[in-house]
Amino acid sequence: MYGKPDALDRLVQALLVLAALFALVFGLFMLADPFGWYQFVDTVKASGPANAHFIRDIGLAYLVSGALIAFAAANPGLRWGSALVGAAWLGAHGVLHIYEVLTGICGPGIFWRDAPGVLGPPLVVLVAVAIQLGRQRLSPVPLPKGVFINGMKRMVGDAEPYYDDLSAAGGFAVEKFQHSMVLAGHYYHAPSDMIHMARLGSTRAEDCGPCVEIIRNFALADGMDKDRLQNALMGRPESEADALAFGFGEAIASGDILRAAELGEEIEAQHSRPVRTEMTLAAASGRLFPAIKRGLGYASACAIPQAG
Repeated sequence: MYGKPDALDRLVQALLVLAALFALVFGLFMLADPFGWYQFVDTVKASGPANAHFIRDIGLAYLVSGALIAFAAANPGLRWGSALVGAAWLGAHGVLHIYEVLTGICGPGIFWRDAPGVLGPPLVVLVAVAIQLGRQRLSPVPLPKGVFINGMKRMVGDAEPYYDDLSAAGGFAVEKFQHSMVLAGHYYHAPSDMIHMARLGSTRAEDCGPCVEIIRNFALADGMDKDRLQNALMGRPESEADALAFGFGEAIASGDILRAAELGEEIEAQHSRPVRTEMTLAAASGRLFPAIKRGLGYASACAIPQAG
């Protein structure tokens, strides 16, 4: 979800950039030359005489929508909420056009001539977000609290029983917690399997069975082999890379300063400083969720999950 962009991510970005450019160019045109815009879009004449102030008002709405969509295009996985907000006015504008043609205010001929420019941009944004949603490459951060809480309960069941406590904490605790989940899943330079191994080693060292199972399921969903994960949990990593990443996470969580430093230097020498940084973040995140459960009285002993 938070790794290096692939071809479909780039397609999503391109779609959002296209919609943003349309809105920004249209808005600037309306602001700079309202009467020129009125002459250029000949179908608008059916709605009445030109009003420069009113056209500029609409131009500002286009500019705001375009800016929000452009902001989302830089990182659709994290900023998809901005894309939807930016598309909200464009979509409402399109719905108004549909209403007018259905009620006879506007003729079908004018509607279909306007449709590509009126309905196209918001639909492009919705398609872009839908692609990321279907691939489960969206951050939970923009989700409303209730939607997020209910979604996580359905996803993990009783494995993470503290969501109601977070909801009752107030002060936007849930929203802040959502950001920690984004950090926990971050990687860009590091290979995803090393990230999963570091998180698995860290969580295993924290002695929290349900947490280990959640991390294991995330790794399985990301395409890792179940036997490979099980062997790491049983202390029989299949490769030196698995042993290095798992041991690094384990050392960080257990507080073994010397071993963490030694393995971290080895990771940095083999890969890079950014890879070491990302694996450190992954390992550190493995301590967060068990610590929350212990503090709230939900801790349980760690039972190594069996493959199958």
